[in-house]
Amino acid sequence: MGHGRKLGIIGLGYVGLPVATAFARSGIPVIGFDIDRKRVDELRAGHDRTREVEPSDLSHPSLSYESAPAKLAICDFFIVTVPTPIDKENRPDLGAMLAASQTVGGVLKRGDIVVYESTVYPGAVEEDCAPVLEKASGLKAGSDFMLGYSPERINPGDKTHRFESIVKVVSAQDEKTLEIVADVYGSVVKAGIHRAPSIKVAEAAKVIENTQRDLNIAFMNELSSIFHRMGIDTGDVLAAAGTKWNFQNFQPGLVGGHCIGVDPYYLTHRAKKAGHHPEIILAGRRINDAMGEHIASECLRSLAERKCKNPIVIILGMTFKENVPDIRNSKVIDIARALVKAGIDVQVHDPLASPEDTGREYGIGLTALNGLRPADAVVLAVAHQEYVNEGWPLVKRLLKDGQGTVFDIKSKLDRATKPEGIDLWRL
Repeated sequence: MGHGRKLGIIGLGYVGLPVATAFARSGIPVIGFDIDRKRVDELRAGHDRTREVEPSDLSHPSLSYESAPAKLAICDFFIVTVPTPIDKENRPDLGAMLAASQTVGGVLKRGDIVVYESTVYPGAVEEDCAPVLEKASGLKAGSDFMLGYSPERINPGDKTHRFESIVKVVSAQDEKTLEIVADVYGSVVKAGIHRAPSIKVAEAAKVIENTQRDLNIAFMNELSSIFHRMGIDTGDVLAAAGTKWNFQNFQPGLVGGHCIGVDPYYLTHRAKKAGHHPEIILAGRRINDAMGEHIASECLRSLAERKCKNPIVIILGMTFKENVPDIRNSKVIDIARALVKAGIDVQVHDPLASPEDTGREYGIGLTALNGLRPADAVVLAVAHQEYVNEGWPLVKRLLKDGQGTVFDIKSKLDRATKPEGIDLWRL
């Protein structure tokens, strides 16, 4: 707490809110800012729709919530944690980041520090954000105010790897600012601080973390397609290979969300701008982006083999990963849309996703569990704990006469206890 900085956290989503509450718990004065007035009102009332923060932490006396930019004027250390998605052509969309820069620029003073945590390509902070800050403030980056970058490493739904317990990479425009940034984060993060030699290095480090994971999962997904053609269970192969000490434990699956399925496109965009056409990264993206339709085609094949008339398919799970309510860039919709396009009656259930958000984002409704009509096939797309706990009894109850095909995407159902009359397909 010795740094004496007054923090303003810009963006109170899956990243910003845990950051804000972590600093507040340490007694550091924090203003949490979000342009979504409804979100601010909910947080003031002690409700976090992302389920990432405990209600008791939301009401800490060191933390206040604001949606009026002028309230940020008392801050002198800004942390920007807004989304950095891609557009329909898979190009980086820095709209929220530039808008946040405009907001911060409006209250910026000499001696202030602005640190970005959002995932970007190397050069975005200094080349894209700095000019917006300068224009809005009338000040000069690198002399009047300073820039920093500290990539977020929040893992939604993970109660073990939290903001305070993950090594924090920090960077800044000069050594003096770097030490201040390290001091501010070090007052909360107990896992250690890594000082990157430049902002661009820190930006590059972040974007390759998720790109590496994306490529490894793409390899697993391609292996899954190969082994299915050979009649081999991929899970059995990986279990056997995993006995070697240096085999990396990645699993096949749907790759969605706002990080792993998005960040590689930031790197490929910047690579092309630099005159290099990336091949492996884009190949991995093509494989992972095609998995929803691949699963749907396997489901259609099964329905045809069973000669189902007017088939019904139930999809369990709509969020991008298990045990979180976040539906952003969920690849489950690819399964649903491909089945609907083929004329299949599709019902979707999710215990955590917002029906309103799902309808607005994807144009698809969610059905209550007790409202689902018996199906010919069940796709266990997202391994929410509720589904895993109920297991086979739940799945069997959802099938017509307890018979049909079950697509267990994350291999969570026990093959040894599979009921008679059910065919099991695992990715």
